[in-house]
Amino acid sequence: MAAGGGSPSIVEFFGGEDGYRCGYCRSDTGNISHGMWAHSMTVQDYQDLIDRGWRRSGKYVYKPIMNQTCCPQYTIRCRALHFQASKSHKKVLKKMLKFISKGDVSKVASEEEPMDSHIEDVATCDFAYKSESQVSQSDLTPLAVDQAERVENEDEDSGETKEEGNVQKVESDSVQIRADKDTPVPAEPSHSAKAVHAPPKPGKGADLSKPPCRKAKDIRKERKLQKLLQNQMGTAEGSQLQGDQTFLLQNSKPKTNQPKNIEDFVFVPLPDDAQHKLEVRLVPVSFEDPQFKSSFNQSATLFAKYQMSVHKDTPSDCGENEFTRFLCDSPLEAEHAPNGPECGYGSFHQQYWLDGKIIAVGVIDILPYCVSSVYLYYDPDFSFLSLGVYSALREIAFTRQLCVKAPDLCFYYMGFYIHSCPKMRYKGQYRPSDLLCPETYVWTPIEQCLPLLERSKYSRFNQDGKAVDEGRLKELGRVRVLHKRTVMPYSVYKKRRKGPSDEASVQQYASLVGQTCSERMLLFRS
Repeated sequence: MAAGGGSPSIVEFFGGEDGYRCGYCRSDTGNISHGMWAHSMTVQDYQDLIDRGWRRSGKYVYKPIMNQTCCPQYTIRCRALHFQASKSHKKVLKKMLKFISKGDVSKVASEEEPMDSHIEDVATCDFAYKSESQVSQSDLTPLAVDQAERVENEDEDSGETKEEGNVQKVESDSVQIRADKDTPVPAEPSHSAKAVHAPPKPGKGADLSKPPCRKAKDIRKERKLQKLLQNQMGTAEGSQLQGDQTFLLQNSKPKTNQPKNIEDFVFVPLPDDAQHKLEVRLVPVSFEDPQFKSSFNQSATLFAKYQMSVHKDTPSDCGENEFTRFLCDSPLEAEHAPNGPECGYGSFHQQYWLDGKIIAVGVIDILPYCVSSVYLYYDPDFSFLSLGVYSALREIAFTRQLCVKAPDLCFYYMGFYIHSCPKMRYKGQYRPSDLLCPETYVWTPIEQCLPLLERSKYSRFNQDGKAVDEGRLKELGRVRVLHKRTVMPYSVYKKRRKGPSDEASVQQYASLVGQTCSERMLLFRS
């Protein structure tokens, strides 16, 4: 999927940040990263950025300087379609089922660290505020296309095409996504996605011309589940369950001599006399959305309760404004595509409602190739349910569900893996998973990375010594710039600019985002 034909991404680059306090080793100035403020961003651009080691906190997008920061943070993804729940994962799923159906609150010891909220996001929250843009919205609105074309014509010797100077008026409408198979993106997840096969279709036995025999008990169970799913379609959980019902059913059927998967636990029919009711609602992060707006106060209150209890924040650290800037303000533009998920792409809150009350919220981004976990906060009173692990498993199941309609969307991104911080190694237990090479930006199975990280906290995973970053900057002049409301290639901007040269800063920016993104996104220059 290529960038849409609507509003372009607009960013301000801040360069290498001074050191900030590290949330892992507690170093006062050891956390070092590059950063930029995203005024707006397409989901394709953000997908390509996180595949180069970037990550967002609110509208602030940052990339750790891996060979300098005290605790290197490696982007980690789980291959959701091949995911197999571990013994401890199944314990958490069973514990939730027992609680909902019988009210059982017995605690089950977990063999791993809980999938808690991401500490890195809490740490970056501070410098996101310090680096917030002061540019007015009017300065970010490009002028008309014909003016940009005239600017483009100034650069006769550069050989630039008019496409580089063309400007698209920034609008609030959703961007239409279009497939562009002729422009491969380096280290693009879709390359791996093609190798990940969809779950096998039901009814395929040894004799392909005949379906296998089925027990009457299994048929009754399937009918009951189908009826349950149909009933849920009309509830608020509908947006969570709008995936292909056949996919859910086939993954809920017992398979002879095969371990149960997530769907066998998540979508199991509950007894009529169940003690509790759990609903999972997928809500777009938009104050124009009725569900988001009506649940905002309850969600913000829960966030404050969680932050003060778990992270020991003061009330002023987790007020409504902080909640909004940290978890509600997103640069991602909502997008829909005929071949995309029914809920569309963009930023969402996945709300867990227990008996009519929100007990947890998973903040996620739905992107062309993945569901990206941003943050999780929950009611500490329900910590006995291991909501961190449970929500991660639900998000993996959700990714598998979205993949039915959008086949390229088959990965679950868990943020950063920090091997130098033992408390953060639990993310590596959601397998099969891959880590992103910090030099060539190719994905490497985590099993191959761990021995390297045991020897050194910073490591290049790609063992081909001749391999380079295929998406590296090749032509600085083609970088798109927004200057005085006019879109132009850097080659033109460089001639127009008065004062000291900013070529070093632009070169650094383009090297970090890569050639493809540098030609699509607009780099704001005052």
